[in-house]
Amino acid sequence: MKKRLLVIHGPNINLTGLRETGIYGKETIDDINAEITNYAEAEGFDCEVFQSNYEGGIIDKLHEARTAFDGVVLNAGAYTHYSIAIRDAISTIMVPVIEVHFSNIHAREEFRHTSVLAPVCAGQICGFGKYSYILAIAAMKQLL
Repeated sequence: MKKRLLVIHGPNINLTGLRETGIYGKETIDDINAEITNYAEAEGFDCEVFQSNYEGGIIDKLHEARTAFDGVVLNAGAYTHYSIAIRDAISTIMVPVIEVHFSNIHAREEFRHTSVLAPVCAGQICGFGKYSYILAIAAMKQLL
């Protein structure tokens, strides 16, 4: 039976390809999602992609992951830097979560340098654009 992988995109990621293209690139999130899903399936995962601009939506999906998924790849966007609620959800579900970001958050504005999520995640991958997700899937395959 295939392992189930959940990819969660947080706020504003639905506008990837349109917003701040110098940072996030010009590819649409639909195109990126297709690449993520294809790669995950080639690596033996059944992959679902979810996006929400709402903290509660992300938390509800993480709660669902507790019993429905084997691993989670999470780009929490700006919530990365201050959402204790998402942090608590990650630490509660007992499913490995890998934090990802398109940009290198450590090379951007000072407020982006701290992730409140990283201490409860299996790892963090940032700065490789859409390939941050691909690298996270490869890492998840090794974790599971």
